[in-house]
Amino acid sequence: MPKQILEGSRAIALAVKNIAPAVVAAYPITPQTHIVEALAKFKADGEADFEFLRAESEFAAASMIVGAAAAGVRTYSATSSQGLLLMNEVIYNIAGMRLPVVITCANRAVSAPINIWNDQQDMHTVSPAGWVHFFAENNQEAVDQHILAFKIAEEAKLPVMVNVDGFVLTHTYEPVAIPTAKEIKKFLPAYKPAKGEYLDPASPATLGAFATPAHYMEIREELHNDLTASFDLINKEYEKIKKMLRRDILAAYDNGLVEYAGPKNPKTIIVAMGSILGTIKDAVDEMNKKSSLPPFIKEGIGVLKIKTYRPFPAEAILNIIKKAKYVAVIDKAITLGHMGPLAADIKAAAQGKMSGKIQSFIAGLGGRDITKEMIKKIVKEVEGRDEGVRFVGK
Repeated sequence: MPKQILEGSRAIALAVKNIAPAVVAAYPITPQTHIVEALAKFKADGEADFEFLRAESEFAAASMIVGAAAAGVRTYSATSSQGLLLMNEVIYNIAGMRLPVVITCANRAVSAPINIWNDQQDMHTVSPAGWVHFFAENNQEAVDQHILAFKIAEEAKLPVMVNVDGFVLTHTYEPVAIPTAKEIKKFLPAYKPAKGEYLDPASPATLGAFATPAHYMEIREELHNDLTASFDLINKEYEKIKKMLRRDILAAYDNGLVEYAGPKNPKTIIVAMGSILGTIKDAVDEMNKKSSLPPFIKEGIGVLKIKTYRPFPAEAILNIIKKAKYVAVIDKAITLGHMGPLAADIKAAAQGKMSGKIQSFIAGLGGRDITKEMIKKIVKEVEGRDEGVRFVGK
């Protein structure tokens, strides 16, 4: 499969075009705009036959894809930051109605103060809503995750959000292989929902019905159970797409949920998600190579990448970090008044199940650069006194 030098946004748009949704609805917002601009141009130039709906707001765009998905067709949208916050009400409805919608979130800081650069605080405003959340490290992974997202959504009857770091990925040019429509169709056939899963006058159904206290809890429990049950499906379909697209993953452990690179018995593990992983891997490679001490080489530093944030892969994470003495969780987000949301999730999952120390580090808020020197400093600080949450790079 030949590679092209493409901007991340265009790579995603090309992948979505080849996936062939029936309806695309969107409102432009930085740094997501190039994705929907490209899709609109594909439509205008006759290169795509989806219905492109230019909405007056992100709330309207989300509402449009609700209607289209409820009518039984494949749908797509993209948003970012305040746009995702404006979609919030509809995001919950999409999950509750079990509509297989896919949305790209070009992750960006939220106001106030106004900031258009990258962090991951926007996604965390909707992480409890009942969606599957993928995070891409690079643009090739973003392309692959979009194809996987539609498959998971349509198989599990769950919406999926693919998170890509704004500007860092969306506006960066990288070598990317774009699967053709024919190749994608082998993995992702045409969407054909079963009767009762969409609105059809010939087979009446109700979506998003009124639920009393006698039924609401059970409905939410069912959504929760189906979301947590999707682990196996994500792993199974990931293996299929990896084989089909001939992706070689240079890691000790890799599936659709997580990826681990490092020694079998690490002294320290760094955990993160998104584009920051590239910087972390480079810093760790330098640290491991510079040390000539046998204990360091034996124990070393490992890097754990979270690909699927929701449902939260607690077991997969614990299987890797439980051997470490120190775990540094780096979040590009903050739950104000608490700690990094990924760190909080990992600490909760590890409570009473491992003896190693887990610490929360916050980096890159509002697009602040994250350097290899910062990563090396974090590795040193995680072995020191636990000071709760630490902001690095100030």
